[in-house]
Amino acid sequence: MTFADLGLSDELLKAVSESGYTEPTPIQASAIPSVLMMRDIVAVAQTGTGKTAAFVLPMIDILGEGRSRARMPRSLILEPTRELAAQVAENFEKYGKYHKLSMALLIGGVSMGDQQKALEKGVDVLIATPGRLMDLFGRGKILLTGCNLLVIDEADRMLDMGFIPDIEEICTKLPKQRQTLLFSATMPPPIKKLADKFLSNPKTIEVARPATANINIKQWLVPVSASKKREKLTELLRAEDVKTAIIFSNRKTTVRDLNKALQRQGFRSSEIHGDMEQSQRIAELDRFKAGDVNILVASDVAARGLDIKGVSHVFNFDAPWHPDDYIHRIGRTGRAGATGVAFTLVTPDDAENVQNIEKLTGIRIDRWENAEDAPRAEPAARAGRGGRAKPAAKAKPAATEARDEPGAVAEAPKAERPARAPRTPREARAPREDRPAREDRAPREERAPRPERDSRPPRDERPARAPRPQQDDGPDDGWNGPLPDFLMAKLTIE
Repeated sequence: MTFADLGLSDELLKAVSESGYTEPTPIQASAIPSVLMMRDIVAVAQTGTGKTAAFVLPMIDILGEGRSRARMPRSLILEPTRELAAQVAENFEKYGKYHKLSMALLIGGVSMGDQQKALEKGVDVLIATPGRLMDLFGRGKILLTGCNLLVIDEADRMLDMGFIPDIEEICTKLPKQRQTLLFSATMPPPIKKLADKFLSNPKTIEVARPATANINIKQWLVPVSASKKREKLTELLRAEDVKTAIIFSNRKTTVRDLNKALQRQGFRSSEIHGDMEQSQRIAELDRFKAGDVNILVASDVAARGLDIKGVSHVFNFDAPWHPDDYIHRIGRTGRAGATGVAFTLVTPDDAENVQNIEKLTGIRIDRWENAEDAPRAEPAARAGRGGRAKPAAKAKPAATEARDEPGAVAEAPKAERPARAPRTPREARAPREDRPAREDRAPREERAPRPERDSRPPRDERPARAPRPQQDDGPDDGWNGPLPDFLMAKLTIE
């Protein structure tokens, strides 16, 4: 099947061909015809399968006819992060270069004045994050009554970031008669409830089992102690044929420290995390895409949706806390049919996280045989009560070692000790000797009387005690005189 078989316009087919794509992915082949038929869509597919183009391409043809009005966008695309929103905007510019469509990007971290000017001119496509959209809507700078096409992208990520209440409120501001497209890598119950509430008879498209990893990605777990994680990461970066790599960490501080450590060791690395300004994050991504740096240390802000070609390796410096994030992290490699490698450094404390990842993906991830920094215990050991892995029982020594005291002799193994002599049966033992009878004590009346205590003289007849000597405590430097007059004055407040 080719893109021409999907019913797209000639101008759009020309732009797709110039971008280097000839055959649609399964999610594109299933979704594009239904979107062109104005059907509501619920699409579930793993990351890296071309979900963005699955709604961008038909939207360009649908919006090719019509005219935009000031402050009233004709379509709305909701994205969880600024990076995803900027990437969708790039897709519209790339595929819609032969269509005269206007577009606006509403994200945080940039000037709100420029965004308002774009809305005043009227836009066909509005790409926004929920927070900035609700801010401008509350200021009365945007109207959603003319929006007839809504796309909710990365819905499961919206759920993780707490945007579902904002999305529900946004849906109430849109016309009831509209087309809604919902795309997600997984389908947890809250997302299913959202789809049932705001979509009308949607067509469900599922090209892969939810939360499955790309089969083109070779996955490894690298057991390592927490103190040697940086050393092991450096070893892997030098040993593997790393062309371009993304290193993920759970914390922003770890991202900064790790990037500085890699730069000191001569690696061409950069960083991206949520504390950076939007202009800085875009600049670092552009450097990575251009090849100025070949290693990007990132937090989960870069885990979803970023389509960067040629990423050969993904390293999880920290095992992700949420198993869904693992799917999205490793999905930055092995995209568009290419192969990739994903390493996850795990410590004994990550046993529960690894178990949840393997439970979600349904596979057992191979252990890196060359990892010698940690014991060969499996991180995904059987979990006890509360979901935590039970520690392995300590092995008992075959023989007790000799003590440190001089002259101590090591005790022989139990199997080598001589057998004990059998005990004499109780019936054959000699009877106990009878104890001698206790002598009778004399009656209390016949005992010698206890001597009386000397009576003390009355208190007034006792001799007076000698006075205690006075202790010299040294000079008293404190003030013992009368209080000064200024301390006795009354304060008056005027």
